[in-house]
Amino acid sequence: MPGGRLTPEDRRHIAAGLAEGLGYAEIGRRLGRPASTIMREVTRNGGPDDYGADRAHEATRHRARRHKQARPAAPPISEGGHGRDPEVVRDFAESFTALLVEQGLPRMEARVLACLYITDAGALTAADLVQRLRVSPASISHAIAFLEQQGMLRRERAPGARRERYVIDDEIWLRSLIASLEMNDALATASRRGAEILGAATPAGARFQSSTELLALVSEAFRQVIDQWRQSLAARGTRPPETPVGGGDPGIAAALRPPP
Repeated sequence: MPGGRLTPEDRRHIAAGLAEGLGYAEIGRRLGRPASTIMREVTRNGGPDDYGADRAHEATRHRARRHKQARPAAPPISEGGHGRDPEVVRDFAESFTALLVEQGLPRMEARVLACLYITDAGALTAADLVQRLRVSPASISHAIAFLEQQGMLRRERAPGARRERYVIDDEIWLRSLIASLEMNDALATASRRGAEILGAATPAGARFQSSTELLALVSEAFRQVIDQWRQSLAARGTRPPETPVGGGDPGIAAALRPPP
């Protein structure tokens, strides 16, 4: 299953692809897996010249048993129970973390984000995160600073409370999408300017003009998705947010307007 653990059949396909001289990206496409997953699998199991499907599968099983025996029992990830199996929740947290890493997030930041996202309250203190993830306070501090800078969480302090809490909410992916939209609009503007300067009739100018048209379509698609999401919230009786959590950001309103 794409996104899950590699099966013996997957590993046989990887071995066959390597024998054909295929690259990691092509093998990944055939299996519906990221190229990074294939690269890690091959690298940790002998490399492209010495990869064996059966040997790799047995080595992975051995590592999993050793890791499970060595790993101390972690506290429950989410409060309240709700009839959840803690081991299943932990496994999901690990797979979700791995997915965030594959998307480009540093591993510690991915662990913190996944921990907050899975927690029902959506808010934890630094001490909570240290206990749940079993890492140093410094590691948590660095991860929090990075995630806060990216707009993926915010700090809050309840009245009378001494400790700050780090909060995640339902707008995390909206902010990420809007950040991508703003970057896309900036690229579209630069490409439009490049076409004007170089001349749309020249090869270089035509290249920039083509990029401008594609980027404009992408921006329009982003805006349509955001609009559809807000309409969906309204239909459910939920008030669509106007700005990111944590304060008014005029960049949000600007991002939702079509570019000039």
